[in-house]
Amino acid sequence: MARQETKSQNSKPRMTDDSLRVRQLTHYQFSWTARESGESGIWTLQLVLDEGAWEEVLTISPEDADALQDVLENTSNVFYDIDRRVLMFGVTKAGD
Repeated sequence: MARQETKSQNSKPRMTDDSLRVRQLTHYQFSWTARESGESGIWTLQLVLDEGAWEEVLTISPEDADALQDVLENTSNVFYDIDRRVLMFGVTKAGD
């Protein structure tokens, strides 16, 4: 989705859903797709961000799927940077 900013009457950029670049992961779903006989299947991870305001689908290795499932099950706050395609796990207050 393209980045969009609209200008209000006083000519300042206004934030829209598409202009938010870091979103909170609210739901996720792993999928495996079969390929031709003898070929490895394809793992994908669908990220649902901000209760469906944005979705992203990542193609991942079997090893990454295993590791990500462990981390996602054990982390209560996960964020996703749309531009950099980075998952960020947990939030810790500075000094803790």
